[in-house]
Amino acid sequence: MPANLEFAVLVEHLVKKYKDIIAVNDISFSVNKGEFFAFLGPNGAGKTTTIKILCTLIRQTSGISYINGYNTITNRKDVRKSIGLVFQDSTLDNDLSAQENLNFHAKLYGMDKKRIRERINYILDFIDLYNYKDKPVKLLSGGMKRRLEVGRGLLHSPAVLFLDEPTAGLDIQTRINMWGFIDKLRKEEQTTIFLTTHYIEEAENCDKIAIIDNGKIIAINTPFELKKLIELKDGDIPTLSDVFISLVGKGIREETATANDRMREFGRILKR
Repeated sequence: MPANLEFAVLVEHLVKKYKDIIAVNDISFSVNKGEFFAFLGPNGAGKTTTIKILCTLIRQTSGISYINGYNTITNRKDVRKSIGLVFQDSTLDNDLSAQENLNFHAKLYGMDKKRIRERINYILDFIDLYNYKDKPVKLLSGGMKRRLEVGRGLLHSPAVLFLDEPTAGLDIQTRINMWGFIDKLRKEEQTTIFLTTHYIEEAENCDKIAIIDNGKIIAINTPFELKKLIELKDGDIPTLSDVFISLVGKGIREETATANDRMREFGRILKR
């Protein structure tokens, strides 16, 4: 039975070490059910490592983490059923149709066969792609593909949907439409959303933001409260970008793991 049912995500004193490198250094935070939560940090700050732990892709060195009340180590199968994943890089099969991509995902998650068709039709209608269900993905626009990725992540009705750079590479109009769609998702599916993004302004509408750097969470609060952390010389109201830069600096970081790497790893784990 799940424990800690009060939170959609609960992390307590999480640590991940790679030999002499401490990637995640004793972090603790929680995400309420139905909350829109943003996890921000420069490349190499520990953001991706934390998400890998929460998604059961890797194990922590110490500490405890729960998704939907399930321990990410002792209840991995239940955790995987509780999450949806939308990575920055597309992992759709371009030669399959939108409907075929969803059907493959449903079978991968072992969904009830009687429920699959009804749920796929609902998702296709929800993401406004029902009339394009038989089109090969390679013929869909960038915005359509991203909506299909999100729809696929929602197919098995996860408690928590992880969105890793969901609007990366999209033009401004498509990004705006994408966020309108995600807002619709929150209202109708009541899904907890765990967002990572490099478009800091996209975190403005989040309920709570955690900023991580050098493996430690250095700030966590609502966007409004975070903006109170700094004062600009000219008296202007600071933006989230101002807050972020003031906390982590302007230096450019590097990160080598790609979304495709993570998705391939997650696919292999699901088949175990």
